[in-house]
Amino acid sequence: MEDGPRRDSGPRIWEIPQPRSTFTVRLDDGSVTTVRRHGNPTGPCLVLSHGTGLAIDLYVPFWSALLDHFDVFIHDIRNHGWNAVGALANHTIPTFARDHAQIVAAIDGRCGAKPKIGIYHSLAAMAALVSLTRTSRQKPVLDALVLYDPPLYMRGVTDDVFFGLAEVAAVKTRRKRSRFATQADFEARVAGASRFGHVVPGVYDLMARTMLRERADGGYELRCPPEYEARVFADARRWPARVDFAGIGCPVKVIASDPSNPAAYVPSLDDRQLAVVEYETIPGTTHFLPLEAPAACVRAMLAYLRGHRLLGDVGVDAGA
Repeated sequence: MEDGPRRDSGPRIWEIPQPRSTFTVRLDDGSVTTVRRHGNPTGPCLVLSHGTGLAIDLYVPFWSALLDHFDVFIHDIRNHGWNAVGALANHTIPTFARDHAQIVAAIDGRCGAKPKIGIYHSLAAMAALVSLTRTSRQKPVLDALVLYDPPLYMRGVTDDVFFGLAEVAAVKTRRKRSRFATQADFEARVAGASRFGHVVPGVYDLMARTMLRERADGGYELRCPPEYEARVFADARRWPARVDFAGIGCPVKVIASDPSNPAAYVPSLDDRQLAVVEYETIPGTTHFLPLEAPAACVRAMLAYLRGHRLLGDVGVDAGA
């Protein structure tokens, strides 16, 4: 598998495979998350989720490379993707953390006694970290975490500036257009956004298929409403300092965007925490690295899991 051109410039259509099975997890507030099982049920168990405003099916350029060898469970964060939109008041990082624990527990009952590894990008990475550093009995059990660009701190930015940037992002997101006459209308808008300027071919089409739902009165709307996404930006500023990598209870690998990019994140400003986390960057990428360099992201993940002897008899080559 190769990472193609650095911009979605071609007509490639990514197929989203049909899951082997699906099941629902009823969360503690009564809302429901749909989990899909893909891949090889005899392989190690991978649990995947996504960044804010997106959907896990959007990441098929990344996770489709894992299906021959892994038992892959994917799920959307509440109010995203396949899930219905619920109460705005519950669209918070503490809620996502509780959801994470309940979803992992439900998956655990299906994947059996074999390694279970969390593979998370952005907001899902933050939810997993908060969930694993909580002291509640709901703390999930994972054998390892691989986190893509967890949004904890921005390099060289003080807390005050970080808080201000989070608020600016929230204000801008609330103003974001949420309705579109056609999927092509949405694709054209995404193609004009510089932050998605490095994704592999076919991702704009995937975004339209996975991030929009058809409206009963015609046209399309974002599955995750802008007001919900904005609430995450406002809420996120309170949580990075509470993450304790040393207390996670399993090995953690952070695979980050190119640090030469001014928007690149680092796992923590605390050097003591950096000492207990494996950290690697993917050259030439931004915060959306699984959509920009999926093959490189897979290689880095496999090399890490092999180093921790979590691949079992899986014959996939980490250098392929």
